[in-house]
Amino acid sequence: MMSRSAYGMLLMLFCLMTSTYVTASAQQHIEPSQLQQAPPAKPAGAPVVLDEDTLFVIYDQLGPFTPQERAQAIADRLARLAKDPFTRIYPVSAADRETTSELIYGEMVVMTVTDRDALPTGKKRFEVAKDYADKIQAALAKSRKQFTARTLLIDAGLALLDTLILVVLLVLFHKVFPKLYLKLDTWRGTVIRPIRIQRVELLSTDQIAAGLTAFAKAIRVAAVLVLLYVYLTTVLGIFPWTRGISTALFGAVLSTLSSIGQAFATYIPNVISIIVIVFVTRYIIKLIRLLFTGIERGAITFAEFQRDWAQPTYKIVRFLVIVFAAIAIFPYIPGSQSEGFRGISVFLGLLLSLGSAVSISNIIAGVVLTYMHPFRLGDRVKVADTIGDVIEKGLLVTRIRTIKNVDVTIPNSLVLSNHLINFSSSAKHLGLILHTRVTIGYDAPWKTVHELLIHAARATTHILQKPEPFVLQTSLDDFYVTYELNAYTDQANLMATIYAELHQHIQDTFNEAGVEIMSPHYAQVRDGNQTTIPEQYLPKTYQAPSFRLGPLGNLFGSSHNPDSAKGEPKP
Repeated sequence: MMSRSAYGMLLMLFCLMTSTYVTASAQQHIEPSQLQQAPPAKPAGAPVVLDEDTLFVIYDQLGPFTPQERAQAIADRLARLAKDPFTRIYPVSAADRETTSELIYGEMVVMTVTDRDALPTGKKRFEVAKDYADKIQAALAKSRKQFTARTLLIDAGLALLDTLILVVLLVLFHKVFPKLYLKLDTWRGTVIRPIRIQRVELLSTDQIAAGLTAFAKAIRVAAVLVLLYVYLTTVLGIFPWTRGISTALFGAVLSTLSSIGQAFATYIPNVISIIVIVFVTRYIIKLIRLLFTGIERGAITFAEFQRDWAQPTYKIVRFLVIVFAAIAIFPYIPGSQSEGFRGISVFLGLLLSLGSAVSISNIIAGVVLTYMHPFRLGDRVKVADTIGDVIEKGLLVTRIRTIKNVDVTIPNSLVLSNHLINFSSSAKHLGLILHTRVTIGYDAPWKTVHELLIHAARATTHILQKPEPFVLQTSLDDFYVTYELNAYTDQANLMATIYAELHQHIQDTFNEAGVEIMSPHYAQVRDGNQTTIPEQYLPKTYQAPSFRLGPLGNLFGSSHNPDSAKGEPKP
């Protein structure tokens, strides 16, 4: 036996087949003449508008004029008739012609009605023309009521009232806002307190008060602008002649605000994306900072990566992360896809590339100097003709302070292109060799000179005892021997004072030993026993010998006169 559901399905199938058969049979017995075509689509027309009221619609093209041009011309003509208070009032009448009907106002033909204008209404052309005449008559009468003396007086009173309200509000603003500024100023230190995080003051009371005052001034300016806008739109909207201006002004501001609102709503997802990118970038930079801080402290070490490289490398990596974040944010900026935005971006990029060529070369040189590691902060260096201590290393410049406390700023490109001498790099573990030269006569034994120079070096402050000082004889000149004293020190930053003290000890040591320093060499006729040593170094019993000149005789007597050898006088 079949179930109820099976019976139901059979019954539905039978009904469907029966309805299909009946429909087909009915269509076979219908005559073609009985088939009605679908009504034609209503043609598009142009409305005639007067004072924001649509009077009727124009459908036909008359000559070269389209329906839209005809409607605009009719509307302008009616507006002139309605707004001219000196125009005489005539009834609007319809006159039928052979192929058209005309609407006449006095001697003026307001418009022409054709058969195609009347066709969509389903009425005859002349009936439609009379209907249009009645509508125009009523619209003109309604519009002229706005231009009566009573109406104009009422409109003038409303405009005056709006002006009085504007003046009262402006006077109120002029009195209230200065009192508000004064009140904010008196709140400093009492109501307005500085913003601090622990002991760090982020914003002082003066800064907060100045910010609130500037915000109040901005509110005043915005309120005055809004008030003037409302006043203009209201007053212009009162009088019939300026009502169109008021509508256009209101529509322009409203459309602008609407566009801004729509653009803001459209770009809300982009703003969220920008916020997410900024948030992620911020924490990536914090993580990178923790890594390089650990490297700088020595908690994290990498092979052949020096601790001094931590901060410069962190700055470079941070800059690259910010650049990548800016590239990721750029497509989400409103207007970034526009041609104007792209043009400005290209122009700014061109200006930056042309104007920063020197800066970029200095930055590249700074990066190279960072990883070349030619000097550290505090090292005594010589760059070209400048000698001093390094007080600052940057991506653009290197600053050196000379021994005269003169700060010299040198671009990194010049540092990289010139030879650089570092006096401090090996001073701590090898010792910096300071050297000076003296010239001593050949009468002084060289061993004595060596001993005196080494003694002077050991007596000098900041000269290391180990390694020991040593002396080199660099040349044998015409009048003297050149000796070079070499001594080690680990205080490269005190080179000038060490040299000065060393030269003092050399003078004292040689004077005490009675050895002349023949530098610069000199020649004079003097007693060979006379010394040039200062008196305080001479013995108390010392007396300068007398200066004597002896006869030289006839240097040529023995060669020219043989008798002179016998002592005989010449004839």
